[in-house]
Amino acid sequence: MNIDMLIDGILDSYDRYGLINRNTAENFPNRQNVVLVLQDIQSLIFPGFRVAEDLDSANIRYITGQKVNNIIAKLTREIEKALIYTNSKSANPKENLASLNCFKLAEKTAVSLIEEIPEIRRKILLDTQALCKGDPAAKSNEEVILSYPGLEAILVYRIANFLFNNGVPIIPRIMTEHVHGKTGIDIHPGATIGESFFIDHGTGIVIGETCIIGNNVKIYQGVTLGALSVKKTLQNKKRHPTIEDNVTIYANATILGGETIIGRGSIIGGNTWITESVPENSLITQR
Repeated sequence: MNIDMLIDGILDSYDRYGLINRNTAENFPNRQNVVLVLQDIQSLIFPGFRVAEDLDSANIRYITGQKVNNIIAKLTREIEKALIYTNSKSANPKENLASLNCFKLAEKTAVSLIEEIPEIRRKILLDTQALCKGDPAAKSNEEVILSYPGLEAILVYRIANFLFNNGVPIIPRIMTEHVHGKTGIDIHPGATIGESFFIDHGTGIVIGETCIIGNNVKIYQGVTLGALSVKKTLQNKKRHPTIEDNVTIYANATILGGETIIGRGSIIGGNTWITESVPENSLITQR
């Protein structure tokens, strides 16, 4: 069999099964492009930490301006594709895609994310301080920013959550799944997470879409905040637990169910399994 026959077989499979992501506005967002723009956003939030940059007081405005323009251009393109693709797959797609103003909506959302950067920076500083304060091994905020996977997962979540809450399909999930692959921390972009969030070690953590987490919550490796059932019919229901303020959840604890509430100030011990609510200031351990 020659090379041309092999190529023909592959092309035939393209015709039969589809699943080709061509580089046009009518196709799915490109994962690599989304990851690249995510890295640019992370660099905007923590300048000089992710990549080597010659930053000083004379050039920081120019470099920041370059980043902002680059992010808006690339993110607008990918959001536009996500909006058009999602509309085309809906039960009642609009016949005239131009009427959706997808480009204008995408550009507006990208600009809104840039406007949100100072607030994201405020929140991630609180997360950084919580990690530095809560982990005896952490020597400085800078060390946490440079080397803690928990903080990177939280940062990407906060970026993706903003886009998710502003109606952007697909892209927020690409972002959180990218950092999931890097860190082993799986946070759905639809989850609601308060301030000063602490993730230590992190590997194996799962936080579901409808989970609600309050302020000053600490979570250790292997924790699952999941659903009691994964039936598709529950897609629009609250399936994941609520964790109130000042709760600590130790390694490998599993908390399930949309009606499960972990009361304020509680401590959940390692390797526990919880499917019912517990009152405030509870201490839950294995028997």
